[in-house]
Amino acid sequence: MLRFYNTLTRKKEVFTPLDGNTVRMYSCGPTVYNYAHIGNLRTYIFMDLIRRTLHFEGYKIKGVMNITDVGHLMADSDDGEDKMAVAAREQRLSPWEIAEKYTKVFFEDLRKLNIGVPEIIAKATDHIPEMIAYVRALEEAGFSYETSDGIYFDIAKFPRYGCLSGANLDDQLAGARVEVNSEKHHPADFALWKKADPRHIMQWDSPWGRGYPGWHIECSAMSKKYLGETFDIHSGGVDHIPIHHENEIAQNEAITGKQSVRFWMHGEFMLVDGGKMSKSLGNTYTISELEKRGYHPLDFRFFCLNTHYRKKLNFTFEGLDAAKISRQRLNAQLKEHAQAPNITPREKLDNYRASFKAAVEDDMNVPLALGVLFTAIKEPKSKDIFELATEFDAVFGLDLSGAALPEKEAEEPVPENILALSEERIAAKKAKNYALADELRNKITELGYSVVDVPGGVKLKKL
Repeated sequence: MLRFYNTLTRKKEVFTPLDGNTVRMYSCGPTVYNYAHIGNLRTYIFMDLIRRTLHFEGYKIKGVMNITDVGHLMADSDDGEDKMAVAAREQRLSPWEIAEKYTKVFFEDLRKLNIGVPEIIAKATDHIPEMIAYVRALEEAGFSYETSDGIYFDIAKFPRYGCLSGANLDDQLAGARVEVNSEKHHPADFALWKKADPRHIMQWDSPWGRGYPGWHIECSAMSKKYLGETFDIHSGGVDHIPIHHENEIAQNEAITGKQSVRFWMHGEFMLVDGGKMSKSLGNTYTISELEKRGYHPLDFRFFCLNTHYRKKLNFTFEGLDAAKISRQRLNAQLKEHAQAPNITPREKLDNYRASFKAAVEDDMNVPLALGVLFTAIKEPKSKDIFELATEFDAVFGLDLSGAALPEKEAEEPVPENILALSEERIAAKKAKNYALADELRNKITELGYSVVDVPGGVKLKKL
């Protein structure tokens, strides 16, 4: 019996879909103004584990993930500039070019980490009419008010505000700092639509003049469009609980009067060396940076799987080294099992399956499920154990079936950054810039790959 921890009720609950065998699920996606760091990507591994667990249980999924390419201000409390506008100015690109660049990298990172992509990808800028209609509906229902800089949700009109986070609005008001926007009725009131300065580079026509949507309205508008007024699961990081997801609930339920999401599920923070991970602190890492240091993306996925999604995970390179070694040993042992002709008793295999299923069904206790696998591979070598591991890998997503491939086929792919450098070198040689070509060869060698020119191209091989 599958049970998930529901942030809304603060307890584990038995999960079954609202409608038949199909789970309707919304996942908060990235704001594509910069590279996703490994803390962000832990949240998407968590999303992927939910999806893999649901598939393992035999459910179909109608999943939606947004791409925020407008409206997310530098502070979640509606302060500062739009992150896309800031990135566009700093990088001297248009917001559309910024969005395209970082969206492409984000999905490449998902591919490297074996993270499945939800069935519907919804870009915020493709849904401006739906957002305007949603704000109009809130306005007509009496839940908003207008100021000189935008349309705001009046949380005093929604008594359940704070139901997800447990926030006490009276305490929040008493301890509030002096607000930048003195026109707001309450410090926690949030923007539904912002009136744009004429110089703002992303703006649309609306009933309130030229402007752009607030960050929170996009998820409400798009989840309702694709999943209906009530759906099964909403996933995201714990940082979204007190503001973004609290605001979604207010927007959703103010209009319908219904519970909008049955299960709110949140992944915990990732720390770095015991402290906060943040771009502003300069201690974030991307998947490409880990690859440059000699790690496979699946080393990072395996590292994440060893800690339950509701526990903080402390990232250190010592921990990642341990995960890398452990994954290599796991694959080596599975290869031995794959090549062994012996038979493992069916009763023993079924016991392992039952233990694995119990772990996964208990709020996705993946560390315990990994423990079942590591116990099973201690059995006498048998292809049955290898096949059992590949069954379990439907949840783990570690490409364990690759352990049985011949050495040549099992080679790890050349990282994107090495391929990019090789392409630059080829272009330099064509331009007869041999000094640059030699410099790029040396750089590739320093990153751990040899470069051999062969007829019709180049062969790259890990040193």
